[in-house]
Amino acid sequence: MKLLSSPIRRNPNVLCPRQHKLYPIQDVISVCYIQNLPARPNVEIGDYTYYSDNSYPAELFYDHIQHHYEFLGDKLKIGKFCAIAEGITFIMNGANHRMDGLTTYPFNSFGGGWEKVTPSLEQLPFKGDTIIGNDVWLGQSVTIMPGITIGDGAIVASNSTVVKDVEPYTIVGGNPAKVIRPRFDQETITLILKLKWWDWEEEKLFRYMDQLVSVNSADAVKQLLAAE
Repeated sequence: MKLLSSPIRRNPNVLCPRQHKLYPIQDVISVCYIQNLPARPNVEIGDYTYYSDNSYPAELFYDHIQHHYEFLGDKLKIGKFCAIAEGITFIMNGANHRMDGLTTYPFNSFGGGWEKVTPSLEQLPFKGDTIIGNDVWLGQSVTIMPGITIGDGAIVASNSTVVKDVEPYTIVGGNPAKVIRPRFDQETITLILKLKWWDWEEEKLFRYMDQLVSVNSADAVKQLLAAE
């Protein structure tokens, strides 16, 4: 999955939100473009992806990335145009305990001599990067486990715990999250993945926005693919 391939080219003559503002909606502090937060090691966030939180300041988004330690090297990559609801939790690889012995108890964490059984990085379960595609909608109070990939256009229902990868344009829900249904037929999904509208320049995006929010058939996507 290709994420953050290039920033969207901006045309000052095209109407668009305040993309470089942390709070793009004037006088609303519950919604923020999280790409504009201070940079954090091993976190990549695409254009126009927002986090919404009515309970706490939306700018505290990083607090929802848990057990993320730079020395482990795992990354959280979030694509463009994602909608992330309040209560999201990304659990990263630092939460893992050694699992190849009789116990998973982390004796070494408490010192006092117990650090003699400090595991090496190779002895800890490591699931790799967590990757959220483009145009993904993560519902309220969703938990994403380490090393998960959620494909472009997927939807995760509220209060779900995602423990395995989610295919593009698939709706999942539950604990553990299971497939509810695909959003479109396979031909349409294949065409949308080829379309990659999230990489369009702002002028083209504005020109075809009506179609993007209303079409849902392979023939309609083919017309967009042919559009200049």
